[in-house]
Amino acid sequence: MTFDLAAFLEEAGVGRTLVHLQPMQAFFSQGSSADSIYYLRTGRAKLTVVSQDGKEGTIALLSAGQFIGEESLASVGALHLATASAIEICTALKITRGEMIRVMHEEHALSEMFLKFLLTRSMRTQADLVDQLFNSSEKRLARILLLMSEFGEPDKPERLIPPITQETLAEMVGTTRSRVSFFMNRFRKLGLIEYNGRIRVHKALLNVVLHDQFTERNPERPPGSATPRVRSKPARRALEAGGPDLEEAN
Repeated sequence: MTFDLAAFLEEAGVGRTLVHLQPMQAFFSQGSSADSIYYLRTGRAKLTVVSQDGKEGTIALLSAGQFIGEESLASVGALHLATASAIEICTALKITRGEMIRVMHEEHALSEMFLKFLLTRSMRTQADLVDQLFNSSEKRLARILLLMSEFGEPDKPERLIPPITQETLAEMVGTTRSRVSFFMNRFRKLGLIEYNGRIRVHKALLNVVLHDQFTERNPERPPGSATPRVRSKPARRALEAGGPDLEEAN
């Protein structure tokens, strides 16, 4: 029989189980046994880690079509290095380690797909590191919003990002919640995003990122800042137009 990759990743079978998760439910927890890998069919998920002193950080956002828990294939007895949990309602195919390895050895289509996924994940991790090292916190926030809205995906016309708190955004950006709130307000006033319960990202934000038109070198003074800063001309014009502050995410 001809191997059907789509059917393998959609249907339950030997070593494969369909699972459904509600928001905040975990696929697996940090430190638990890594004996299965998940293929996310619908929904969004996130990876978080907790340090020894109890500090939690979000390290990745995951969308449909991606694998979760690939460390399960590394070795027998491996442990999960992070916690994977649903951001919104998710459907995933849980594949045991043995079944995934068996089919990868026998079917070129699956091994090719998984290799492409690993390369893409590696490139994304590199880009995240460069972003963290060299870009301003304002640009890092913009990049995260674009990634969450899946700009550049031709089959993703929806630009609403999944529900996410400003605390989580601050963890991912590597800054404070007050600065995230400050930048989100400015993005909205400049017409780069909309906010009405959910955040909608406009193409203009992508253009700002591509052309590096950020103004963080000379922004309005963020809340709690001890050093006054001069407001940039674009921000000044946007603020003169008026408008209420962005309501903070719950």
